[in-house]
Amino acid sequence: MIKVFVLRPDFSQLVRDQRNSKDGLREAISLTKSISLCVVDARIVKVRRKNPATLFASNTVSLLERRISEYTIDLVVIDYELSPIQQRNLETSWDCKVIDRTGLILEIFRERANSHEGKLQVELASLEYQRSRLVRAWTHLERQRGGRGFLGGPGESQIESDRRQIDRRKKQIQKSLNKVVETRRLQRTPRQRVPLPLVALVGYTNAGKSTLFNYLTGSNSFVANQLFATLDPRIRKIVLPSGLSIILSDTVGFISDIPTQLIAAFRATLEELEHADILLHIRDIANPENLNQKRDVEQTMEHLNIRKDGEPKVLEVLNKIDLLQEDIKNSLLRSDIKEKNRFPISSHTGAGSRELLTAIDKIIARNNDVVDIKIPTSEGAALAWLYRHGTILSRTDSKEKISVKVSMAPSAKARFRSSFKHL
Repeated sequence: MIKVFVLRPDFSQLVRDQRNSKDGLREAISLTKSISLCVVDARIVKVRRKNPATLFASNTVSLLERRISEYTIDLVVIDYELSPIQQRNLETSWDCKVIDRTGLILEIFRERANSHEGKLQVELASLEYQRSRLVRAWTHLERQRGGRGFLGGPGESQIESDRRQIDRRKKQIQKSLNKVVETRRLQRTPRQRVPLPLVALVGYTNAGKSTLFNYLTGSNSFVANQLFATLDPRIRKIVLPSGLSIILSDTVGFISDIPTQLIAAFRATLEELEHADILLHIRDIANPENLNQKRDVEQTMEHLNIRKDGEPKVLEVLNKIDLLQEDIKNSLLRSDIKEKNRFPISSHTGAGSRELLTAIDKIIARNNDVVDIKIPTSEGAALAWLYRHGTILSRTDSKEKISVKVSMAPSAKARFRSSFKHL
């Protein structure tokens, strides 16, 4: 078993606004354990000045070296983004493998990706990461010079060769991902012909998105109490209390300090969010860091340019109220926070889910047109079309005609008029 030492740098003396180091260390340990690595030690390391060569001060590196040797550590995980030179120098000093936060998240994604698309996205992000670190493998050759004047030595040639291979593979992956985007666009076209509203779940990793998705859809997709349990997007059709159908979409969770190459690689997966009518921001309200997590999710959505001019509508779902103390939970349930588009629920027990679905119902109804239509009893196809594409609010049957009051999207109303001009 691989023995791991987790280090969380504490820059509190350098940066005023910083996430709680203890909570950050707990998250880093959870990330490490989520891919079955054995964490034998973990600690917070204060950094008074960032050392460009090793990040930590030289005496700190020496002290940690003794600890690493004592426990015969195989891998050190540093919960921070290291430069290639820092990573190489620390590996040399400690005589073991060192990976940073980006490397760890990439390892988790590589293990969890199941779909062809997910695997391509992870490989693309990994190649971006590896390309910046090629110098680590060839530093020992850099001092050697070739015999052709201005041309570099064999080390430089090898680096350039590897970079060309990586760039070639990146182009191949990007071409494949472009096909995925086009396929998803074509798959979305039938949904647009049957214009069901799209409601997408977003949130910090392990906030309970998949558990809520399973509860609302009645499915049994993989759920685990671990970070990044879900990587591949999923969609299901569900029926709201009014009888209106919607599409519910589950997506990959966000995390603090998410590597930029991962954001770029997963744009194809997250593009469903750009077409959503409503976003449900799932928050783990029982987590002491939930406010920081909320900020991280909002910053990531801003980075992805998902919300434009306040659209789509965002409802905050305060999940895991079953883990709160009884008085706090009851206070949340009795409060008027629902008026502020915040809904306390438990995705585990289902408490509060009815109120959430009712709120979604009302938002969608506000965007729909309510139309009175009289249909001859012989026009069964027209009536069936209205049941499929709208919500029947009332119906009165007579011998010769059926009068219905129906709520439907403006685009659906236009298509109905076009398809049944004779009515």
